[in-house]
Amino acid sequence: MNALVLGAGGQLGRDIVRLVGDDSALTHQQVSITDAAAVEEVLAARRPEVVFNCAAYNAVDRAESEPDAAFAINAQGPRNIAVACARHGAGFIHFSTNFVFDGTLDRPYVETDEPAPLGVYARSKLEGERAVLAVMPSALVVRTAAVYGGTLGHSFPERILQRARSGAPLRVVADQRVNPTCTVDLAQAAVELARRHEAGVVHAVAEGCCGWDELARAVVEEAGLGVAVESVSTAAYPTPAARPPNGCLSSLRQPPLRPWRQALEEWVRKLANP
Repeated sequence: MNALVLGAGGQLGRDIVRLVGDDSALTHQQVSITDAAAVEEVLAARRPEVVFNCAAYNAVDRAESEPDAAFAINAQGPRNIAVACARHGAGFIHFSTNFVFDGTLDRPYVETDEPAPLGVYARSKLEGERAVLAVMPSALVVRTAAVYGGTLGHSFPERILQRARSGAPLRVVADQRVNPTCTVDLAQAAVELARRHEAGVVHAVAEGCCGWDELARAVVEEAGLGVAVESVSTAAYPTPAARPPNGCLSSLRQPPLRPWRQALEEWVRKLANP
């Protein structure tokens, strides 16, 4: 596949690069998606068949005090890519989030449910989705949830491992539910969706949902650490940005990825035996 992966330095970007080739990788330092001229220049030079946008502003709480940065990267940046892809005839795969929903439904959200973002980060991601599809209806927006992978030290499971190994107490929110999704599986799904030339919005998440506390316990158990995890409420752990209590996704368009516990077990095992 003649592809470009923008934001290739992140955990998802790295796993997509492994599938489509090292020459596809462009990090934020090499090309900032907020620079429309730079995006246009690289597409004109490289003429990819498809572009995967893995660049994103993911600091959910910090976005509340940095809205300009969040909207520049999550909304204007994807629009810049869509404009360039449309001009040069490239396919475009853009990644979004379960945060576009407010989490009040009593079932997993599907692609046809109406978004209702709660905070700056969520609004910026939804605006990015809409900007991409307005410019390029043939683009694909892949919504996912609770992504982890690699060994960059930034994902929730990695932070849990670090704290558990240090002996720090683990108090984890129980009343927010998500589909923990491994980047290995998400990357494979995204590449297959690109090959099928899918368009519009699709949800791609691991099979099954759990609370963050349940995920933390699974990480500790798989690592054999035997550390207790205390379940707490969202009210006991206030954050600047509101989170959807039900962050679970499902899809009307494709089957779920591997069960979340199965993928997590493999990820922990690889960390222990690199």
